[in-house]
Amino acid sequence: MNYFEYFSEIEQRFSRRRGSILLLSTLDWALIETWREAGIPLEAVLRGIDDAFDKYEARSQRIKGRLRKVNGLAWCAQAVMQATEEMAEAATGAQKAEARESAASGFESERVAAYLERNAAALEAAATTLSQIFEAAQRLRELAAAMRYEKPIPLDELDRTLTVLEERVISALYSAASEEELTILRTQADSSLRHIAAVCPPCS
Repeated sequence: MNYFEYFSEIEQRFSRRRGSILLLSTLDWALIETWREAGIPLEAVLRGIDDAFDKYEARSQRIKGRLRKVNGLAWCAQAVMQATEEMAEAATGAQKAEARESAASGFESERVAAYLERNAAALEAAATTLSQIFEAAQRLRELAAAMRYEKPIPLDELDRTLTVLEERVISALYSAASEEELTILRTQADSSLRHIAAVCPPCS
């Protein structure tokens, strides 16, 4: 399975179970990348997403009320780790050891910091003279350093900061793009949205 398929399968399953199309956040994509780098099978991720939503739906029926809508893939992280452990145990036939170290959630501060630094380097290496790009790279490095503090930035605050930073970068790129480039981008975006809508129709 290639890089794109791993990401797209997870995004599609999450959107389908949520019942509506939702663009994943920056941290959601970072979490998927962490899972892939850790060698977590796609089947385990999909099973974890299903298990998490099954429990959510069962609870919703029990309390006979509307629960808060699930808005992030991180909500499924614990279920994904549990599914990964269960698959590993089934494959080896081994009993779960009581002292076994729990699997990483994917959101450890050092992992997040390393992810931010990799993206900062990618921005710096981009062939562009836009000052906003270099400012974004510098900000990512500052956030990476903050994640290594004794008390790192809360993930929800980091997510909001990255969302604003992402919007600034996209705005700068759009402003610098030619009319032809913008037309190509719009065509590609429309095509992607049609594909997602076809495979993940909203629940009625």
